[in-house]
Amino acid sequence: MNHFMNAKHKENMQFSALIDGHDLNMDTSTADGGNNSAASPKKLMLAALTGCTGVDIVSILNKMKVPFSDLSIEADAELTGEYTKVYSKVTVIYNIKISPENRPKMQKAVNLSAEKYCGVMDMFRSFAQIKTVINYR
Repeated sequence: MNHFMNAKHKENMQFSALIDGHDLNMDTSTADGGNNSAASPKKLMLAALTGCTGVDIVSILNKMKVPFSDLSIEADAELTGEYTKVYSKVTVIYNIKISPENRPKMQKAVNLSAEKYCGVMDMFRSFAQIKTVINYR
């Protein structure tokens, strides 16, 4: 399977990509010559990571019939200091409200996502150290 993407220049540093019928706008910060009118391409990588593992977690917990609420996923990423400034370390933080007896199932869901299902996390692993943390509410 191949994926194809076309990003069209709009103005200044702004680009727009059409993804499955959805417009995605990108820009850079004013410090980098942009207008800061949209997310940066690099930060969109983190959004893809949190979205990918999030879909996995919801799917796995639903299949296990585990009730949960207030799920949010954060990515705390460290950039290298030298150009091209790539992510070298990423901590994926899962915040979730789940009963204490279901916490082992949440850990299993995170492990399955990180080690088996989330292709974005697998790609990140090729250039960054990945750590996962679960915060129970």
